[in-house]
Amino acid sequence: MMEFAALTYGLLASVILSAAQRNRKMARPHPPLLLYVGYLLCGLSAGVAIALAWVAARLFLGA
Repeated sequence: MMEFAALTYGLLASVILSAAQRNRKMARPHPPLLLYVGYLLCGLSAGVAIALAWVAARLFLGA
């Protein structure tokens, strides 16, 4: 299940970043769906980073 989530996340991030880059090169505004999914990926990444840091801190402190 973890492999599927990682593959899906990577594919979605790749599509979103390439679409944003293409829109920037063509000087076009980003569609709202692109912005929403981009912010969703940003929030998901931040949440996972905080959760992993919390787990690492608990293991380091021996709690």
